Amino acid sequence: MELIPESANLTDYLEELEVVDFSHPFIQEKIHELFHDEQSKIEKVKLAFEFVRDKISHSWDIQSTRVTCKASEVLKYKEGICYAKANLLAALLRSQGIPTGFCYQRLMIFDTPDKGYCLHALNGVFLQSLNLWIRLDARGNKPGVQAEFSIDKEILAFPIQEEFDEKDFPIIYTKPNRKTMAVLKEHTNALQMYKYYLPENLE
Repeated sequence: MELIPESANLTDYLEELEVVDFSHPFIQEKIHELFHDEQSKIEKVKLAFEFVRDKISHSWDIQSTRVTCKASEVLKYKEGICYAKANLLAALLRSQGIPTGFCYQRLMIFDTPDKGYCLHALNGVFLQSLNLWIRLDARGNKPGVQAEFSIDKEILAFPIQEEFDEKDFPIIYTKPNRKTMAVLKEHTNALQMYKYYLPENLE
């Protein structure tokens, strides 16, 4: 699938947002831990991706009721669903001048269509030295889910099953989808939110 940036202006993918709050002291502290001047931008992307994937728990996987949204909250509590984890990865990379956006898939929320669908968030990242956008999915690996950093071939958490009406959306957005952020702000129980209230479509 060909990825389509929403904006041709890469600076739109570097902006600090309310939920991508990379000036926050928590984020700044982690930036100093993770990154140094000797690293290439590609090394920084891989490092940040693997940190968010492996060190920030997915709320459903650990059966936590806490809802996090802003990147700084996700880092503070070390947990969040995919929408929240995508905010943190965007914050870490944007802080380093690496253009990072938001991508979506429509997936079955569990294993069969009758249990419903949800929007799933991942990140689009621009590798300037290769003039290439790639997608990375930091939701967190578990048995049956194995997302990796890859430049040549996408290795995402969830392959699309078109026969079950799942979809890949090609656009790399400059900001998180408003419905995904609204659901995080409106709920206080992550497990109930995850089972019943995640948006199914972008609009």
